[in-house]
Order: sequence, then C-alpha cells, then structure tokens
Amino acid sequence: MQINGRTIGLSERPYLIAEMSGNHNHSLDRALEIVTSAAEHGADAIKLQTYTADTITLDVDGPGFTIQDEKSLWNGRRLHELYDEAHTPWDWHAPIMEHARKLGIDCFSSPFDFSAVDFLEELDVPAYKIASFESIDLPLIRKVAQTGKPMIISTGMASVVEIGEALRAAREAGNEQVCILKCTSTYPATPENTNIRTIPNMRDTFGCEVGLSDHTMGTGVSVAATALGAVLIEKHFTLARADGGVDSAFSLEPHELQALRDETERAWQSLGQITYGGTKAESGSRQFRRSLYVAEDMAEGEAFTETNLRSVRPGYGLEPKHYDVLLGKRVNRKLAKGTPVSWDLIA
Repeated sequence: MQINGRTIGLSERPYLIAEMSGNHNHSLDRALEIVTSAAEHGADAIKLQTYTADTITLDVDGPGFTIQDEKSLWNGRRLHELYDEAHTPWDWHAPIMEHARKLGIDCFSSPFDFSAVDFLEELDVPAYKIASFESIDLPLIRKVAQTGKPMIISTGMASVVEIGEALRAAREAGNEQVCILKCTSTYPATPENTNIRTIPNMRDTFGCEVGLSDHTMGTGVSVAATALGAVLIEKHFTLARADGGVDSAFSLEPHELQALRDETERAWQSLGQITYGGTKAESGSRQFRRSLYVAEDMAEGEAFTETNLRSVRPGYGLEPKHYDVLLGKRVNRKLAKGTPVSWDLIA
C-alpha cells in the first residue's frame, strides 16, 4: 500500500497520522498551527474529519441522541450539539490541505457520508480513513473504494465477520489498497483494554496491512504495537491539552508526538531479522567473553589444577567448556601467568 508514493508496510518505519479532529477549537489559525506543529514534530500526515452535524446525526432529542455514559468525556451532550462543535468547516479543508502540502506532509480525511466523499474528491485527497463507527457502513465503504484511493479502515468494535464484510466491500469495488487498524473505541482508552496482540492475528486473518488507532495516553502502546507489526499509527494531536477541546484530553502534545516518532522508529529498527550468534556490529565484543587462562606461573610438565587454570576475561583462550577436559593435563613448556590456553600447550 502506498500513500503519495510512501510505502506503508513492514519494510518501512510506521506511518504516523496526527488526527486533528475538533482540536482546532473553531479557529482556522489554530488549525493551521496544528498542521505546522505536526509537521515539525514528526507526523507523516495530518487527518481531518469531514462532516456536519446534519450529515452525521439528526437534530432531535429522542432516545439515543443524548450521550448517557458516566465514563464518557461527553456524558450528557446531545449528539447534534457535540458534532456541531467538533466539526471542521468544509471551507477550511482547502487551506489546511494546501498548508500541509507546503510543509511536505500528507493531508486527508474521514468522510461520514457520500457528500463528503464527493467533496474530498474535488480536493484530490491522497487517501481516505473510515472511522471505527462507520466500519459497518458498507455503502460508504464501497463509495470510498470506488475512488481508487488507498483506504484506512479503523475496526473499533467490529467483529471478525464485520471486518471481513468491510474488506470484501472494498475489494469487490476494485480496491485492494486497504490497511485496517486495531482500535479500542473508548476515549481515552486504557492500555489494559487495548489488546494489541490482536495485530499479528489480524494480518494473518485478513491478508492486509494492519496498524493502530491509539486512544491511550502516552506513547507506550504505540511502540509496543510497532513491535507486533503495526505499520501505521494514528494518534489525536493538539497544541496543548490545557487549551481544551472535544478531544484534547486524550490527544498528544507536540513533544509527545516527537517522542512517538522517535520511539516507534527505534522499535521498528530493532525488529531486524531472526539471528543468532552475534552480529557484525558485535564482532569487536567477542574479546570480552570468558576463556581459559593460566592463572599461575607453571613449569614444564606441570598439570593443570583448579588453582592454575581459570575461566576469565578476555576471550583469547580456549572456551570454558574444555575446563574439565584440561584438568590434570600436563603442559609441554614453561608458562607465565596470563597465558591464554591453547591445545598446542598440552604435552
């Protein structure tokens, strides 16, 4: 899979997406500052969400249209009111994307209905993200797939069957460029509830690239996911959590995004290949392994004992595994303390 010529896969460091969401706090200037900071602190892409309150929900007060969950950051909020506050005005998309292009990072979005897809196509976005709660909206997935652009599908609460249905919808629409994301749909999420061991199983089960949409605090979960084969990491991003905003409580700040970039890259670099016996880089350290040395001056014909034969550093003598064999053997010459033991010293 490629986004703007950048390969997304195990052969490359994880592709990092900074999710702006509603952290612009109704200010285009702040939105542009977020893009600048994301570019300066290691993000490969900035991601928007393309909807209005009316394209994502209904303006009603009926059951289900008000969040009733004491654990939610948005408990008691009406959906229509919340989405009206959080949405990114559509006329901001073009300047935000142009700013990202100038800074050399990608910018794309999550559409939430057909009109958003048509709008984003006019802006020629390089990729699309399907949000977790929309991963069961197969008509929307087919619509996005038909654009031919790379797709990132967050799985959230989706079952194995539902993930399979989403991938089948994309593939039957002619799109094989799909990466799915392990995701826990709580805000914030806890590490204990993230279950990233699922990532390699998802790769094996669905035959596509797999990443992580991470709503936990900090960077530890993302680094661990990289070690398990995550090729893409998405984290919400803000200039400062203290500034507030609908998603600020579980968003990274700039220094944390830089740490995410640095540590996921280190984790990816450390994966390497299956290898035993030391690497080329370790060759200079072999001298510090233990080996057998003469520990006291010895006369010709004298036998090795537990006193005059020892396993010590450095490693220029015979390996310690020969210790028991050498005990009692006589030497064929006078030896000084500190002589590395070799077979040609044996009478």
